[in-house]
Amino acid sequence: MTLSSKIALALGVLSLLLAVWALLLARSRRQHVRRGRDSSAEAQAANSRAQVAEGRARTEAHNRQAAESRTEELKTREAELLDEVRHLVSDRLPALALHLISSHHPVPGLLHKNLAGSEAARLLDALPAAVSDIVLKERRRIDAAARAALRGATQESQALSYRLQTNIVGLQHEFSAPPRLTQSLLESDHLNEQNLRLTQRSAIVCGGWPGHVRKDTYVSEVVSGASSRLRGFDRINIVSRLGLSNIGVVGRAAEPVAVVCAELMANALEHSRDDLMVDVGLVQTGNGSVCITIDDAGKGMTSEALARGRGLISGEQQEVMLLELGDPPSMGFAAIGRLVADYGLHVSIDTSSPYGGVRAVVSVPENLLTSIDENATPPSVMAPQPAVAPQAHKRPTAAGSPTNPPENPPAPTAAAELPQRRRRFSATATGDAAAAAAPRPLDPENTGAIWSDFQSGLTNGRSVSDSE
Repeated sequence: MTLSSKIALALGVLSLLLAVWALLLARSRRQHVRRGRDSSAEAQAANSRAQVAEGRARTEAHNRQAAESRTEELKTREAELLDEVRHLVSDRLPALALHLISSHHPVPGLLHKNLAGSEAARLLDALPAAVSDIVLKERRRIDAAARAALRGATQESQALSYRLQTNIVGLQHEFSAPPRLTQSLLESDHLNEQNLRLTQRSAIVCGGWPGHVRKDTYVSEVVSGASSRLRGFDRINIVSRLGLSNIGVVGRAAEPVAVVCAELMANALEHSRDDLMVDVGLVQTGNGSVCITIDDAGKGMTSEALARGRGLISGEQQEVMLLELGDPPSMGFAAIGRLVADYGLHVSIDTSSPYGGVRAVVSVPENLLTSIDENATPPSVMAPQPAVAPQAHKRPTAAGSPTNPPENPPAPTAAAELPQRRRRFSATATGDAAAAAAPRPLDPENTGAIWSDFQSGLTNGRSVSDSE
């Protein structure tokens, strides 16, 4: 083998070895790259796993924090609800009970304002409303039962009082009774009138009717009759300023008007001293109604009492509970309000009395008024007569002729300008006949002597009859 062959063979072997080495090197490099990729992937996977674990840890920590915060919030909400329940039991429900008795007592709201609008707040607010409805229904039921019982008792008592009044009046008409017995009968009659007024007032408040039917009655007689039912009636001064003396109240409204006037006059007497008078005036207005004004010089009324009294007498409260009238119940204004609603009267009270007390005004509308024939039904002598303007008296002249009046007529005196009560005469009595029919002025001493002689004669006659 030649040298060149050997060299060529050596070069071939060397080339082969180089190619094998290159192949091995490339393969090793590829394996290196593959391992690097695998290591990088594993590192990325490990990093991702670490990140996921870290995120999960953060999530768990956040969830733990949220759970702890929610637990604290629930504990706070539970404590607030417990506080609201305690507040409801200890404050709101007792205040609600006072509010149902008197509306000026406030009912507190929620203790924690952040609960407003929640379901718990709605339920907490609904509970007092439900309790209020239940209590009011039960109070109405109890009050209705009490009204029915009191109404039945007052009707029986009223009937017995009217029978007693009839018997007493019959005994008063026995002229043979001695003066002391007559005085006792008059006092018993007045006591029975007072008792009848109280019973009548209770019956009206409980839904009963006044219990007395009248004929058409003069307005002045209605007012004077109402004053005679009161203790201290002698302190009532009634002045009539009616334009006509024949104005009356229709029969169905006469007793209700008398009850209203009696209650207002009783209130005026009760709230003024025993030495103070109560002025009552009768006035006919331009719209045809009759107003009865009652003025006292008492201590007046507070603004709260005045507002409550106006609400009661207005007649707008259809149902006034007995429990709301005090203990003992004050039924005067409540009875007036029921009569106002039933008969269409108008009653007002105000603190504008000219004497510093309270002024009450009863307005009787025109549809409850009527005209009464004074000849067929003359008014009572005890009723106040309307004041009439004085008539000018004509003096005869020196010549005795009315055609020659004096040059300087006398000026009217102050006494002549004052209103004077005039006696009624028959419409047919005119001229000399009316003058002849005019009664002479009475002498109190002469009248007393006549009645004393009459009583002595009756006593002597009874003594003779008894001895026989």
